[in-house]
Amino acid sequence: MPRDHSKPAGPTIEVTVSRIPARDPARRRGVLIGNPGGPGGDGIAMFSALPVPQAMRDEWDLVAVQPRGLLSATPVRCAPITESDTVSSLVSFGGMNRDRCDKADPGYVRTITTENTARDIESVRRALGVDKVSLYGISYGTLLMSTYATLFPQHTDRLVLDSGVDPSWVWNDVLAGQTSSYKRRTHEMMAWIAQRDNIYHLGRTPLAVYRSWSAKVTSEAGVPPSLAAPPARVGDVPPGLRAVAQQYIAGVDLTADARARAENLVATLLVPGGVQANSSLLGLTRMAAPDRNAWPLVALRTAGRARPPGQLPPDVVKILTNLQEMQNLIMCNENQAPAQPAQVPASVFANYIVGDIFDGPGLIYQSGMACAGAPAVTRPVAVSNRGLAVQPLQIQSVGDPQTPYRGSLEMQRRMRSHLITVGGGDHAQLGRKNGPLDGALVEYLRTGRTSVRAVPEPPITASLTTAPRTVLGR
Repeated sequence: MPRDHSKPAGPTIEVTVSRIPARDPARRRGVLIGNPGGPGGDGIAMFSALPVPQAMRDEWDLVAVQPRGLLSATPVRCAPITESDTVSSLVSFGGMNRDRCDKADPGYVRTITTENTARDIESVRRALGVDKVSLYGISYGTLLMSTYATLFPQHTDRLVLDSGVDPSWVWNDVLAGQTSSYKRRTHEMMAWIAQRDNIYHLGRTPLAVYRSWSAKVTSEAGVPPSLAAPPARVGDVPPGLRAVAQQYIAGVDLTADARARAENLVATLLVPGGVQANSSLLGLTRMAAPDRNAWPLVALRTAGRARPPGQLPPDVVKILTNLQEMQNLIMCNENQAPAQPAQVPASVFANYIVGDIFDGPGLIYQSGMACAGAPAVTRPVAVSNRGLAVQPLQIQSVGDPQTPYRGSLEMQRRMRSHLITVGGGDHAQLGRKNGPLDGALVEYLRTGRTSVRAVPEPPITASLTTAPRTVLGR
């Protein structure tokens, strides 16, 4: 594979490709190439890790192309962070990362872009000896596959965009666009747990569950979380104040955000080493928010019925470190959203003082701190539906915090895709065993069209009383 596609005779890289042949060769319809998202998500196990519809498994060769820079695809090798790096990160975080990742193979990090990964996919298509490929992208994968379809419409058959990204947010505004949605979704998780108080015994209202959860986070981190409590309900009103219940609820809700932030700040200043980000439950909560199948694990950890994770195996640490480094590199390499320097104080406070894992990620990019010292090296391809023989299919869940519905409509506009709206709020729909959606997906892959426009939410498939499995890259 050329390291630089504009210089095909120059240095090369290696890219791992996985291929699961169609289970029924007599019914084989073609090649379906997938990407699970990120940027920086490991693509190799996409189709083997997810229970895809049987017809997909029977009728298509399922192919995954590992994005360049990841493990198994000439990985970027970043030097360890030193003490001097920690200081310089405050003013040149992006530059520090780019420099330390450029030392082992100078120039390679600047090729880590969505367009180059799309061109890698085109090289794989040629190697497979097929004229057209179908594409399935999840989350960031929707941007990647739309980029391929824009560059190579003549080689694109079906295009499925699962949980579409807003291209106009690339990249400083993507994480900031998720912040309020993640908080709302976490409150929905607490309401879900409250509805199952007979199982978890954490409280009958979302606010009661929040208090149980907050106490657990505090016991782990030494300080309370700064996430505001969910709205109060009548069941939260003390018996002696029932006559003024509405006034009580209004007062509790009005001060919830300010109270949580103030209590967290005071504790952070007074407790040596106390930072909320040290709570594994807090991290698990944010990670689980987009996927209802992970909500039982949050409930079990809060109730003390599931053990906190021990030290991660070295191989897992290596994968997660590579993913994080890749994500920062690609987001800075092709960032087009202007920085907002006025957000720098809030970013410093959220990321370096109180460790707010809900506000911090969005602020560090939106303020420009994440890519400081690392200006964009390319302009992303302006994705569009130009010359596609088949209308793309887009699948979007209302309430998805990771690819908010409002942003996904920009992807739909640019790609002129047929939109199927799904209930439930889960991020990424492939493998959720949603019968109506699976049927519509197979119909589209077979015929290039479907009349379905909305389907109900899929069921939660994880056990309510045992820890569910989690899949990296979802």
